[in-house]
Amino acid sequence: MIDPTPYRKFAAYNATMTARLYDTCAQMSDEDRKADRGAFFKSVHSTLNHLLFADRVWMSRFTGKTYEYGAMGVDIYDDFSVLRNAHLDMAGDIEVWTRTLTPEWLSGDLRWTNTAGTVTSERPRWLLVSHLFNHQTHHRGQITTLLSQTGLDIGVTDLLFVP
Repeated sequence: MIDPTPYRKFAAYNATMTARLYDTCAQMSDEDRKADRGAFFKSVHSTLNHLLFADRVWMSRFTGKTYEYGAMGVDIYDDFSVLRNAHLDMAGDIEVWTRTLTPEWLSGDLRWTNTAGTVTSERPRWLLVSHLFNHQTHHRGQITTLLSQTGLDIGVTDLLFVP
């Protein structure tokens, strides 16, 4: 059986780091946030949008709840404050959802179709939930690098030191 406890910690970490990330990004001008900095999703703003996109896609698969997300690589929100509020709400939804996880649910499989509607896949739920949190960390790391190149620092990011 898969223990859901670590996922609750990862969700709390995600909520804390998402808030911290947006607080730091708010110190940039909108023009600087949207500047192409050579990242995979080009800008800080578009990478934040991608994070929200992926969270919404996976959470709709996990919960059946409908979230707006559009197409891969297309910003969901142009306005930073709207994006921030939506992303913080999503982090809260993830935290609440992890409190409902059970070893039985995590031990099962999930079948889904990609956002383009062209490929259906099936994997263990525990692996997909792990991917959700790993994906968040991966792209937050990209953003923290972009921020550090502008002289901004979000502070300590180590899981063991974040409440």
